[in-house]
Amino acid sequence: MSAPLPAWSRARVAGCLVAALTAGACSNKPAWLATSPAPMATPAIGPAAAPMVVAAPAAMPSYADPTLAGARAAEERSRAEIRLLQDEVAALREQLAATSTQLAASRAVARPVGPEPTAAGPAPGSEELAAALPRLSIPQATVRADGGVIRVDIPADALFEPKSAGLLPAGATLLTAAAKEIDRVCPGNFVGIEGHTDSEPLPAGPRGSAHQLATARAAAVFDFLTERTELAEGQLFIVAHGPNHPVVSNATAAGRTRNRRVELVIYPEKAPVRDQAASDP
Repeated sequence: MSAPLPAWSRARVAGCLVAALTAGACSNKPAWLATSPAPMATPAIGPAAAPMVVAAPAAMPSYADPTLAGARAAEERSRAEIRLLQDEVAALREQLAATSTQLAASRAVARPVGPEPTAAGPAPGSEELAAALPRLSIPQATVRADGGVIRVDIPADALFEPKSAGLLPAGATLLTAAAKEIDRVCPGNFVGIEGHTDSEPLPAGPRGSAHQLATARAAAVFDFLTERTELAEGQLFIVAHGPNHPVVSNATAAGRTRNRRVELVIYPEKAPVRDQAASDP
């Protein structure tokens, strides 16, 4: 067994070891640190090593998105509702056109044969007829202008028995006065005889409908005027309106009374003058 080194020797040896270790650390790395491991090669798949491509996820179906599916369903419902409204509007327009046509047809009044209005101005005799209006005075009748004609409105209750075409004696007197005044102020003018009724149904009898009653009353006035007055048959014609043209509402008794009437409509055209000698047998 060797003797231990003195203290000063041990200190010198320790210093030499520290210096040697320090120098080696600065100049050279250990073998196991100096060599880096080689990178691992990626194994090739297939005949050629191609880069790996990661495919993007496929688009999700529309029904998988409740928000998108709900929006599309709402859009389809809106389009269906719009189409339905368009169909309804088209149907309403067709009904309106049909109603307008029927209304125009119901308001059309058969015009007498005579001169037609010219494009240059009103029908011949219009100015004379307008000037004649203030001079017409017929008892129990309302005289008024209506466009290019004059209407003499006579209450039916003053002419006929209730719901009948039988002429009352007072009615005959009234028609005689009306015909005399028309012949005085508007001699030779066409005169339409228009029968009007209210909307009340008629009782069972020979006059089964309001139009039949209106026709019978207009015909009775026509017969009286041509047989008992100066008005000529060639200047008169009849029109039966029935309840189609009320002047007021039929909801009240007074309104129904007002709507039951006979109107003598004076036109500006003159009736053709017939040769009396040629007409005699």
